[in-house]
Amino acid sequence: MRWVLKMLKQRIITAIVLALTFIIVTILFSPFVFSLFIALIVLIAAWEWAGLIGLSQQSSKVSYLATLAVMTIALFPFLGIYPEAKMISSDRTLILLGLGVLFWALALLMLFGYPENAARWNDKSKIAVMGLMTLLPAWVGIIQLKYLDPMGYLVLALVVMVAAADIGAYLAGKKFGRRKLAPALSPNKSWEGVWGSLVTCLLLGLLLIALMNNYVLELSSQKILVLMVLSLCVTLFDVIGDLLESMLKRNQNIKDSSSILPGHGGILDRIDGLLAVTPLFVITFLIIG
Repeated sequence: MRWVLKMLKQRIITAIVLALTFIIVTILFSPFVFSLFIALIVLIAAWEWAGLIGLSQQSSKVSYLATLAVMTIALFPFLGIYPEAKMISSDRTLILLGLGVLFWALALLMLFGYPENAARWNDKSKIAVMGLMTLLPAWVGIIQLKYLDPMGYLVLALVVMVAAADIGAYLAGKKFGRRKLAPALSPNKSWEGVWGSLVTCLLLGLLLIALMNNYVLELSSQKILVLMVLSLCVTLFDVIGDLLESMLKRNQNIKDSSSILPGHGGILDRIDGLLAVTPLFVITFLIIG
């Protein structure tokens, strides 16, 4: 019992520190400095992804990290991310985000076929590419949100939506969970948890839409409908992101992606849903203007 309380205290302290740090950085940092900060998080996540690939030698992990670092650096001029830039290329951003959404659609097919189809994707080179398709579009999307809204409210709205989806799923699953969602991937997840996540996202989405309509910009009925559908899609993509990481961790027989966050595991364990949700979320905001 004492160990459980200690673990819970550790999780709460870590969560509070992470939340406060992210809020401060998101609101106070300029878009360019914020881009560098998120790039650092992505590189840490890439190091953890190297473990999901099954790279055991440090040199192999460093090579994978270096590859993603070079690609991230190349995206700065490609997208027009400079200290003095007021906006980045939305056309090029849309291309990368579209690739991200396509990847997550393919990931859903992978999950449906698990474990029978494991032989088709269980290859180090393929899982390495999955990491690039997971991390880079999400980084681009979050940066685009910061440039669209330098105050950072859109970024925070995205993070809050994903966190709410996770909390709603956890609480509903604990209270009502009966039917297993994907026992081969994550035995603790249930369909009741998914429904709890859907309800939570819809209610929070309605609240955020009302705030946006009243204080940011007036929304047409079509845009409100699109944003309501997006609120529901957050749950779907959040689940896909969570299950994909669960599948890859199970493939390597590991519980957490790392132990960098006391009581929470690794960076990937905290942002798996966010990585999946971000491309579609940002595309929606770019389209509705």
